[in-house]
Amino acid sequence: MSNSFFRKKSIDKIIKDHEQGLSDDHGHSGMRKVLGVRDLTLMGIAAVIGAGIFSTIGSAAYAGGPGVIFLFIITAITCGFTALCYAEFASRVPVSGSAYTYSYVTFGELIAWILGWALILEYSIGNIVVAISWSAYFKNILANVFGIHLPDYLTIGYQTAKHAYQAALSEGKPVQDMIYATAPRIAGIPFIINLPAFIIVVLVTALAYIGIRESKNTANFMVGLKIVVLLLIAVIGIWIIFTDDLTGNWTPFLPNGMSGVLKGVSAVFFAYIGFDAISTTAEECRNPQRDMPRGMIYSLIICTVIYVITTLVITGLVNYEQFKGVTDPLAFVFDSINMQKLGTFISISAVVAATSVMLVFQIGQPRIWMSMSRDGLMPNSFAKIHKKYQTPWFATIITGLVVGIPVLFVDDLLMTDLTSIGTLFAFVLVCGGVLILPRMANKPGKFNLPYINAQFIIPALVAIFTYLFRERIQLAVQHFDNEGYQEILFLVFMVVAWLIAIFSFIRKYSLIPVLGMLCCLYLMIEIPAKSWLVFFGWMALGLLIYFLYGYRKSKLART
Repeated sequence: MSNSFFRKKSIDKIIKDHEQGLSDDHGHSGMRKVLGVRDLTLMGIAAVIGAGIFSTIGSAAYAGGPGVIFLFIITAITCGFTALCYAEFASRVPVSGSAYTYSYVTFGELIAWILGWALILEYSIGNIVVAISWSAYFKNILANVFGIHLPDYLTIGYQTAKHAYQAALSEGKPVQDMIYATAPRIAGIPFIINLPAFIIVVLVTALAYIGIRESKNTANFMVGLKIVVLLLIAVIGIWIIFTDDLTGNWTPFLPNGMSGVLKGVSAVFFAYIGFDAISTTAEECRNPQRDMPRGMIYSLIICTVIYVITTLVITGLVNYEQFKGVTDPLAFVFDSINMQKLGTFISISAVVAATSVMLVFQIGQPRIWMSMSRDGLMPNSFAKIHKKYQTPWFATIITGLVVGIPVLFVDDLLMTDLTSIGTLFAFVLVCGGVLILPRMANKPGKFNLPYINAQFIIPALVAIFTYLFRERIQLAVQHFDNEGYQEILFLVFMVVAWLIAIFSFIRKYSLIPVLGMLCCLYLMIEIPAKSWLVFFGWMALGLLIYFLYGYRKSKLART
């Protein structure tokens, strides 16, 4: 089996080494065990309550109206199924690496590598997008609060400025005052960089480098501030809505029906990604088998409540139609009702929120690389632990470079869809992996995923779904030759769903992981097909690296 692409790691060996103080069967971890349930819960909130609630919630509200709360609930349920599966793995395999490690013990090395590579995409692009959003908010705060105006060519990416310039030229608009035309030039090339975005990446990376305790304390403080701000928004907003009789803004509740609500899938799901980053810190938890499942589930419940309340408040204060093109919905709402000072305060909070998201992601990605390095799939340097700070220092520096260099130049219209695909792909494999794990008896102090027989429930649900979407299926089949990629993906989903239903009936699968797989697969097909092409390109690059390096260097190849 040593030459197999699907060679697996032994759960029993991992558990035995973990109990002896070793790390993932590759030597002593040397990492500080300082995280408890409260820290993990706050870390999950830090990752989830960020760019979504301060940015993408506006576009989702415009598409779905007040009824977009149903999409938050649907997405939360989907993530809830996945969180329970993560919790089961975290209880069984209490080591760093998140879904990467979980796949290694269930599906084998090749799938684990693919998933680890997908997670790199998730964390990297996610943090690039958040850093650029942070820069825009920070620029506004400098101007509105401190009266400091940074030159435009230092606050925007080169590609963004160039695309705007070319678009203006093609439309015959004047371009002489545009950033691309007025920026200083070096060797004839405009000098345009997003300096604030780069600086915040450097600072966050430095904090992640110094230590998990310092990162934990900083993240906890920022989460506390965010919660206070959101509670303030909720209290003031609800008071204004009912005292000024603005409840009419909630009518119609579903102005564009459920189809309008579902248009916000990418925006809303992007708001939820990141809670899986909790699982990358397993080796720094005092009791990962007990605390990590609780931290994941608690954070998901708290975040869902926050999103639903905040959505009802902003759509009650301002009619949903006014959110078209708005990138700072919370500040926009209070500016619209002549509460500019509160709007500025919210902008400051948005900067804090984005910073906490970046910190969690900058903590998570190095630990995935560290796990891959321990397995021999990446160079040994990525697994090095700093003697003083007890963090994966080399992997943390590389993470900073991978995120920091692109933010200087890239287009701020980077699609969050890529991040969503990588995350959903990880979620599907985690849920599927739980089905492969052998059942175990309940043990005190450990999380155990409740078993509910899916033998009849899943086939019934898939049959109901097929009936409800019968017209879409019929049209997609009739026009298959000239159908778009989106409908082809839908047909593929239907085939996979029925295969899962059949296997659920035959093998009596557990209900929760099966529901998690189906929900995540459906959300994946709602992501635009062009993003899938980029995702497949990234996966092809990852496979090339694996076959040239990881397959030969893998530690399992030597056994």
